[in-house]
Amino acid sequence: MAKNGGRLGNKTAIITGAGAGIGRAIALRYGAEGANVIVNDINAASADDTAQAIVTAGGSAISVVAGVADKMQVDQLFDRTLERFKTIDVLVNNASLTSTMRHFLEADEQWWDRILTANLKSAFLYALRAARVMVRRRMGSIINMSSGGASRAHRGNAAYDAAKGGVETLTRALALNLGPYGVRVNVLVPGSINSKGRDESTLRERGMTMPLGRDGDVAELAGPAVFLASDDASYITAHMLVVDGGLLAQQRSAQVDIFPLRLFPKLD
Repeated sequence: MAKNGGRLGNKTAIITGAGAGIGRAIALRYGAEGANVIVNDINAASADDTAQAIVTAGGSAISVVAGVADKMQVDQLFDRTLERFKTIDVLVNNASLTSTMRHFLEADEQWWDRILTANLKSAFLYALRAARVMVRRRMGSIINMSSGGASRAHRGNAAYDAAKGGVETLTRALALNLGPYGVRVNVLVPGSINSKGRDESTLRERGMTMPLGRDGDVAELAGPAVFLASDDASYITAHMLVVDGGLLAQQRSAQVDIFPLRLFPKLD
């Protein structure tokens, strides 16, 4: 791997939640494309493992443990990045709390606040700090991670869907605010991605409702993430790039619903 080769050669990129799943796949691909990668995760071992995999393959990476909704920790991550690499070209707001299922009738304020903080406030904190670096250089790319629930809805996920809807609205607002300074802000919208190793039976069932006939692989988010970060996307901002195998283009089927009616609360 050539350090300065690839579509992201000489760029420095922060990727949150990069210890596993989609974030790890993007981090590995960014490293292969020549970026200096800051692997952020709340799990130190996972972050170290991703960073080491990039370095072993000949790339440039460091791992930084930081909670994505803690401003002090966010500032420390950016300070360390700037100390090591001097600038920030790309931010991928990938970290997300996804174990959020609860029927709305069983909701409480703590549940709501936890999910909105992890999934929406975190994007604000990282984007704000990154933007203040990028605008001075009149260039930069911020990529936020959303969900089909932002434009449709999941059963049992009112808070998560509200947060992701907020992420997409925030993206449009940031694109307008930062565009005059040369900073682009876009969204990746994953569909049903096999990021946690579903069993073969579940994969077959879910695949029956996908226009492409299968769940997506985490690596299939990496290519679009490279594109949005690269100079090939220099005139693209405020865009929602959907990577879902056609899922949102059709009438939604119960086969992909992760909160079926049998889990609804029983009323007296």
